Amino acid sequence: MTARFSLFSSLIAVALLGAPVVAQAASFKELSGQGYKVGALSSNKAGIRGWNLSKGSDRYFCEMRATMAYSGKNGMVSFTSAGRMISLDRNTVEKRLGGSLNLPKYEDLKAGRLRTDDVGSCRKLM
Repeated sequence: MTARFSLFSSLIAVALLGAPVVAQAASFKELSGQGYKVGALSSNKAGIRGWNLSKGSDRYFCEMRATMAYSGKNGMVSFTSAGRMISLDRNTVEKRLGGSLNLPKYEDLKAGRLRTDDVGSCRKLM
């Protein structure tokens, strides 16, 4: 009986400890619809670019999904996975990629005026 109990209890312990922890995540569309305020473009501790959304004491960090953006009249910027920003010549990029692209403006990204397509996953900050 004790052997069964110890085996059973150890299996339960492994199952509980091995269960994934549920992270609190939400979409940008849900959060903005609930009245969360969007902050300016920033980087988290890992160097990932994104925006802080806040409502009262609740805070989320939403990652930037956009990889390129228009900057000014003739410029473009590209964002690396390491969080760096690279300036590009708009005419050269459009010539190589074939015409005008559906990209956000960097000024809008910096100010927190976002399109849903430009925002990736959002995680609750503790």
